[in-house]
Amino acid sequence: MTLLPQFLHKGDKIAIVAPARKISYNEILEFVNFTKQKGLEVVFTENLFASQNQFAGTDDQRADDFQYWLDNSEIKAIIAARGGYGTARIIDKLNFEKFKKNPKWLIGFSDFTVVHCHLNSNYNIASIHAAMPIVLSKSNKAKISSFDYLFKLLEGKIPKYKLKNHKKNINGNCQGELSGGNLSVIISIMGSKSEINTDGKILFIEDLDEYLYHIDRMMTCLKRAGKLDNLKGLLVGGMNKMHNNKVRFGLSAYEIIKSHTENLNIPIYFGIDAGHISANYPLIMGANVIIEDNYLKFDH
Repeated sequence: MTLLPQFLHKGDKIAIVAPARKISYNEILEFVNFTKQKGLEVVFTENLFASQNQFAGTDDQRADDFQYWLDNSEIKAIIAARGGYGTARIIDKLNFEKFKKNPKWLIGFSDFTVVHCHLNSNYNIASIHAAMPIVLSKSNKAKISSFDYLFKLLEGKIPKYKLKNHKKNINGNCQGELSGGNLSVIISIMGSKSEINTDGKILFIEDLDEYLYHIDRMMTCLKRAGKLDNLKGLLVGGMNKMHNNKVRFGLSAYEIIKSHTENLNIPIYFGIDAGHISANYPLIMGANVIIEDNYLKFDH
């Protein structure tokens, strides 16, 4: 049974970390103001704005900053400022012993998939796949809505989503623990302590800016590793800004995924509003999910 951290109350503190690519204060300012409007306090250390090439400081700096907030009992949630690449370089430097005794919500997507899989496979503690501070934009209603949903979830108002009537769906009902995140990141941590566990679970995947043959290669990897064998269901989010070669692959990202999964005899839903898209609604990774009558519900 996966443990859900405590929900937040007015005045609680959310820490921002940068486990991957570097960030500036101006890039998180809208999120800081948005969070204050929700009655919560944003905190961060000066290490948040450290820089070493593309990273937010050295591996040790990023790990130390993350560790500081993991161990801080006053913090009720930690959100990654942005993705990029770098979380896998520091995950083994983190000590989750104090966190296990006082778990808090860890929030992010994309490169932060490393953390979701690591918690799910090793500690059975839920986390939140959701939009991150760098993407908040006052001019984008879908992005604002995504953060509204996130903060409602943090207050304990668990969302229920209507699944889209996508032409590639294989409709059906199922129930299982939610696991997954960014497909490229899932593949990159195979064979490590953070490797994804999909047995008896509902898998969610999304990706961005990949060649179509990469998608096929990654789905082939999942299949050959047995990660598709015992799924209860599959949810496919944004698969946008895909690339083709001069000699075209011949299938879209969704068609590739369906070709690898349509014979699994499980419900498969495409077009989930999560991933590298404007409508990036929060998903509780590790929570029990019920898919019934084309609705997705979290059983908490």
